[in-house]
Amino acid sequence: MSIRFHSASGRYRNRYLLMRHGHSQANARRLIISTSARGLADFGLSEQGEAQLEALLAEWHWPVPTRILHSDFLRTTETAQRVATHFGLELQPEPRLRERDFGDFEGLADSHYENVWAHDARDPEHREYGVESVASVAARMQGVIASLEQALRDETVLLVSHGDPLQIMLTALESRLLTEHRGREALLPASITVLD
Repeated sequence: MSIRFHSASGRYRNRYLLMRHGHSQANARRLIISTSARGLADFGLSEQGEAQLEALLAEWHWPVPTRILHSDFLRTTETAQRVATHFGLELQPEPRLRERDFGDFEGLADSHYENVWAHDARDPEHREYGVESVASVAARMQGVIASLEQALRDETVLLVSHGDPLQIMLTALESRLLTEHRGREALLPASITVLD
């Protein structure tokens, strides 16, 4: 799946491909895995996720990346590794691309996302249930782009991250209210969004 995204702030010095990790074991078990204690070493790609990446790479029609940065969670690392191997690239772990921390809901059923998103729609600064605020996620995710824009020029950078952080970042880059991040079309596993 591919989505094109146009920046509200104008042109970038680099081209960015935003990729959500492939279907994971956490997705398969319908669990929230959002902390480094669980996410770094466990809950990698599922068989479905492996198949998604195989199909994606066989039919790649996006610009070829020149650099790959990824969340250091296992599911994003495995996703990035498959792409890096395909294109002969090095990986660069980037902790700012990690999953949003869902606090008290860590390890619980993913139906609890709705509780958090209901609060998000009212207040992007909230930390109910011990979650990382939308504003904090937006700041760290946009910080990755800002750092790359200062350091690089004319590169095609693949950023491999997670659904909620990517949707929050896209909402921020579009200069929309952060409370509206769940109003965006959901980013599916192994989908790529191109920033123009």
